[in-house]
Amino acid sequence: MVEAQVASVQPARVARTSGFTLLELMIVMGLIVTLAGVGLTMYGNSTIRAREAVLKEDLFRMRDAIDQYHADKNAYPPTLDALVTDKYLRAVPTDPFTNATDTWQLTMSEPDPANPSADTGIFDVKSGSDRLAIDGTSYSDW
Repeated sequence: MVEAQVASVQPARVARTSGFTLLELMIVMGLIVTLAGVGLTMYGNSTIRAREAVLKEDLFRMRDAIDQYHADKNAYPPTLDALVTDKYLRAVPTDPFTNATDTWQLTMSEPDPANPSADTGIFDVKSGSDRLAIDGTSYSDW
């Protein structure tokens, strides 16, 4: 008689523990959504940081090319394309935030007091983007 009671209890326990409860599924889904949200946020920040790194590198390379041009020719380049035609740059880089090569903000050099009729050239270059960086500074101030 005791064996009959044990046999009837076991199938009920097996049926109850063979699946997940709604609460367990909701907890797992909540964890998945939380982890996905954190992952998307980190992905968004990493793409912005990568574009910022590209912008810093492009600005460094263009400023270095302008300095080399000035050291070689004792004059600043009249356009960014002059850096390309004189082989100081392979191509004018694309601004990673405006996705264009013609949006760079150019700072022209001061006229030479000894020769006021001489042409001015590009002294510095900055991004044409009006957006703010992750650190709060404007890309056009870099």
